[in-house]
Amino acid sequence: MMSSDEPTAPPPLAAAQLQFAKLQRQYQQTLDRWTPHVLQRWLGTLGLLILFMLRIVLSQGWYIVCYALAIYLLNLLLAFLQPRFDPSLQDDLVADEIEEGAGDEGPTLPSQRDDEFRPFVRRLPEWQFWLSSTRAVVVALFCTLSEVFDVPVYWPILVVYFCVLFALTMRRQIQHMMKYKYIPFDIGRKTRYGGSH
Repeated sequence: MMSSDEPTAPPPLAAAQLQFAKLQRQYQQTLDRWTPHVLQRWLGTLGLLILFMLRIVLSQGWYIVCYALAIYLLNLLLAFLQPRFDPSLQDDLVADEIEEGAGDEGPTLPSQRDDEFRPFVRRLPEWQFWLSSTRAVVVALFCTLSEVFDVPVYWPILVVYFCVLFALTMRRQIQHMMKYKYIPFDIGRKTRYGGSH
């Protein structure tokens, strides 16, 4: 029989959970340290992407993994370029309210786009864009280590299809940007308030 004053060893599951929590904390601390270094983060991701492309070109395989990564990165780019609150959806809501006769309640806040300044808020913030892109490239690199993902495909069709898909989606996105008059980038001279010019 065991006496009550003997220390009991923690169950293996509890020890594994503690170790996992410790690793999670270390991972989050590392990400927090990388947050302000935007250029270095993107250069690191570009380096990983170049390493991935070299792996694809030199091994002449895993084209389907490359295509899947390209489609995913295109999806992330589109989310990065789009505003969080889509103006076309807001126009549809205003049109529905007018049809229902809900516009006769008296004075309202400014409703025209030119009446007030609205900053551009992205649907996918830069940090999430970088983190998702980097994770996707790392996963794609690991997929190239397994022969299971080396599906034989005729790669020129994938390249042409991706180029057509890229051109069509970017054309649609640029038309949307022109129609609703927003630019998802900070262009121009940065002004500093409270300092000398």
